[in-house]
Amino acid sequence: MTEMSNSAQAVYILLGPPGAGKGTQARMLEVRFGLVQLSTGDLLRAAVANKTEAGLKAESIMKAGDLVPDEIVIAILQERLSQPDCGTGVILDGFPRTSGQAAALDTVLAENNQKIAAVISLVVDDSEMVTRISGRYTCANCGEGYHDTFKRPKQAGICDVCGSTEMSRRADDNPTTVKQRLEAYHAQTAPLISYYQDKGVLRSVDAMGKIEEIGENLAQIVGDIQSEIR
Repeated sequence: MTEMSNSAQAVYILLGPPGAGKGTQARMLEVRFGLVQLSTGDLLRAAVANKTEAGLKAESIMKAGDLVPDEIVIAILQERLSQPDCGTGVILDGFPRTSGQAAALDTVLAENNQKIAAVISLVVDDSEMVTRISGRYTCANCGEGYHDTFKRPKQAGICDVCGSTEMSRRADDNPTTVKQRLEAYHAQTAPLISYYQDKGVLRSVDAMGKIEEIGENLAQIVGDIQSEIR
């Protein structure tokens, strides 16, 4: 792990293929350590809703059905990282996805006096991902994630967090599309493991066990680093 000064704001990155549990684990760490979870999807939606400069650019692109280019995503992320609540540290969920995004993120963090405390790779077996992904769903109101097998609400059909009864499943959570997404991950995102390993910030966690056990292993890593920073 690279050394961090006490004045630098800690940034944690969760890497892993679709279905590895990045969102679920990021939310658990957010609650446990008072960090701020940032996912690009949520950031884009918030920037559009708040009509920020980058958000307005993203909105027109999204309405046209095109992918938002990296420079706009980075601009939105930079806006969010500069806000006061991020001073306690952040967890990036699903970003960066490519080497180009990783390099751009390095620049943004340096400008904001933030440093990568750890990049944690959630290690999973591809063969298990179809089962995991096809069974997951979310609360349509607050976004809390659930699974038919691994994480059911305490009361069937009712969100544990907000009490909503509206649940949704992603249309692309099907075997054919999942296989394509895994192939894209290995081609584009998996090389980041070597990128961050060379920087000395990579950690790995077996993500094939129970959610709670995985969470404890992640919490051990983050807790140790947070103690060092303080």
